[in-house]
Amino acid sequence: MSVASFVPTVWAGGLLTGLHRNLIFAQPGIVNTEYEGEITKQGDSVRINFIGSVSVFDVERDEDIPDPEPLSTAQTTLIIDQAKGFNFAVDNVDKVQARGDLIETAMGEASYGVRDKADSYIAGFYTQVAAGNMIGDDTTPIVPTADTAYDYLVDMSVVLDESNVPSGGRWCAVPPWYHGLLLKDKRFVATGTAAGDTTRANGEVGEAAGFRILKSNNIRNTNKTKYKIMAGYPGAISYADQIVKVVAFEQEKRFDDAVKGLHVYGGKVIRPQGLAVLTANKS
Repeated sequence: MSVASFVPTVWAGGLLTGLHRNLIFAQPGIVNTEYEGEITKQGDSVRINFIGSVSVFDVERDEDIPDPEPLSTAQTTLIIDQAKGFNFAVDNVDKVQARGDLIETAMGEASYGVRDKADSYIAGFYTQVAAGNMIGDDTTPIVPTADTAYDYLVDMSVVLDESNVPSGGRWCAVPPWYHGLLLKDKRFVATGTAAGDTTRANGEVGEAAGFRILKSNNIRNTNKTKYKIMAGYPGAISYADQIVKVVAFEQEKRFDDAVKGLHVYGGKVIRPQGLAVLTANKS
């Protein structure tokens, strides 16, 4: 059997689709995924564009308004500095490739593992939050209960309000135990939409205090204490990724074939004031 007929674009496309379907922290709508440039390898860079503020002026009756001001744009560089790979054996690449369902299953398993690495990476950006946007800390972590878990979401929302963060598209990622506390509060259940009463795709489990609530096991913590529960809006973090290579090959010391792949990605906090972090312990 030869792996010459292997079609890498089919596998790479399946992997990237499955990866994006499973992402929680790094999914579009949570981070900004719009960038300029081509990603071909680790170490590449892409350009992130964002618009500056627009002036607002008083309008007087029967008086001319000021001339249009130039719209300022800013640009920053995002380095693709992360790389993760996978390598698994298959009985026969040609047979697997002929069965679309097997490709989807194999890529689903690979994408799930790669997803965890990317999500954990973005979850680590809690360290870049603006200094005034933190509730609790490692010395005095908050200990929420079923009666107060929702209230702390409100507090995070107020923190973002005071930082002039847009209210549209706000999100908050919580660990399963915090989600369990929210489920015991009627305010959380009542504010969920019909779709939000059941677990949605990409970790979304409902709405509360103006946030899309996402559930994840990748919330950073220290030995199951000091959980860094992060909230924000899509303009705070930028993220870019690509499956740059998928290769089928014959194993040297086995009769099986194998498939290996490389996922590269990078992220950057563009607006630290667009994030809020709650440091919390289980009750």
